[in-house]
Amino acid sequence: MPQPSDAAFAWGTGRTVRPFVRADVAAAAGMLARAFADDPVMAWIFPDEQMRQRRLPPFFAGSLRDASLRHDGTEVVVADGAILGCAIWMPPGSWRPSLGRQLMALPGLILRLGSRLAVASSTYGAMVRFHPEQPHWYLSGIGTDPPLQGSGVGSELMRSRLVRCDAAGLPAYLESSRERNVPFYERHGFRVTRELQIPGGGPTIWLMWRDPRPAEPGTGASWKTEAS
Repeated sequence: MPQPSDAAFAWGTGRTVRPFVRADVAAAAGMLARAFADDPVMAWIFPDEQMRQRRLPPFFAGSLRDASLRHDGTEVVVADGAILGCAIWMPPGSWRPSLGRQLMALPGLILRLGSRLAVASSTYGAMVRFHPEQPHWYLSGIGTDPPLQGSGVGSELMRSRLVRCDAAGLPAYLESSRERNVPFYERHGFRVTRELQIPGGGPTIWLMWRDPRPAEPGTGASWKTEAS
């Protein structure tokens, strides 16, 4: 089959997967804030629900500006002009920001995290400690607007990037903050490599790795579309 490119394409659902652009920041950040409103890691960083509601939109907006606009890879699912889901992918070699970039980002992080900066830094440090060094695509976050969760939006986002990982022979890596989501990622070829307990009584995170899949004989495709 034709190799997918970074251009927009549809999956036959009336929805389109396309690259994230600057004009998407506000809508994508709001959608991700709703998707992660009850996420265990976000609840650990922002334990007060009202604080979480206030802090998550600017938190995600900052993350999207800092990472997704500097690196190609982040994609959104859209329908009728609305953003239904977003996957924040980091290309090989880009997941660890340079010291200079970290220092530049610090004022924004202080503004977005406030008194929770130390907790967020400890959580990030625990995850970085076990982050693989082998070149890979890193899924730093994926979310679907809550009313559409379970409708296949997440699978469309996963397939869009992973079929290109397979074509390039590149692995992929992610951290799942919910055990119930592990089977979803396993259906897309990931396997759990470690269960990481965040220090200080924090939540468990499932670290997951995916080796590239070989093409199916005679098709040139690395996998078949699945309904999920």
